[in-house]
Amino acid sequence: MRKISEIAAWSVAVALIAYALWSGLTALNWDVIIKWLPRLSEGALLTLELVAIAVLAGLILALPMGIARASRHWYVRALPYGYIFFFRGTPLLVQLFLVYYGLAQFDAVREGPLWPYLRSPYWCAVLTMTLHTAAYIAEILRGAIQAVPPGEIEAARALGMSRAKTMFYIVLPRAARIGLPAYSNEVILMLKASALASTVTLLELTGMARTIIARTYLPVEIFFAAGMFYLLIAFLLVRGFKLLERWLRVDACQGR
Repeated sequence: MRKISEIAAWSVAVALIAYALWSGLTALNWDVIIKWLPRLSEGALLTLELVAIAVLAGLILALPMGIARASRHWYVRALPYGYIFFFRGTPLLVQLFLVYYGLAQFDAVREGPLWPYLRSPYWCAVLTMTLHTAAYIAEILRGAIQAVPPGEIEAARALGMSRAKTMFYIVLPRAARIGLPAYSNEVILMLKASALASTVTLLELTGMARTIIARTYLPVEIFFAAGMFYLLIAFLLVRGFKLLERWLRVDACQGR
């Protein structure tokens, strides 16, 4: 009897949620959404560009830091630890403001060769997102390296491989398979965090949505459409990483 009552309660709850969703969707002004889809698509492309550059450049930057963090020597771990501690311990928004507004306060920066880039909101966002995600990816890589079975490392050393060859031919490929799920989560988090780029006047997806809302005064419709773009991109990224994980498992089973 109790099970029947629970099923009935869940059925009523699902029906109410479905009714609320249907009522909300039918109340939206779909003509406005369709009209502004091209502009939102432009913002989505810029979002993808920011995230792609940040996670790839962050991976390159994180690689030596992750290896250093896995070292047995404290003096090798110290510098990357300080970097990671700062960027993991402070909000991305604060870091973005420090780069975008803070660097311009120094004469050496304004007179330097990088000033044409550092005064651009685009490159400030790319730089900040790269530095931020590199700290997280470095920790992912450190954990993956330390999770490599010691027997595999001992077998490589027994075959006469040097430490460098063991690291690049045995440890890092194995760590890539171990750390890929966590790396995929970091990519999704950076996709959502990219919305903060709108605070420095960058017209990525969220920034474009806010600009359109200022013209139409229809925040629900525009943010709903922007949210659907984020969901679609996240879904495609998740599926892509799932396929990559499956391919890596098959690749490992075949002994490649």
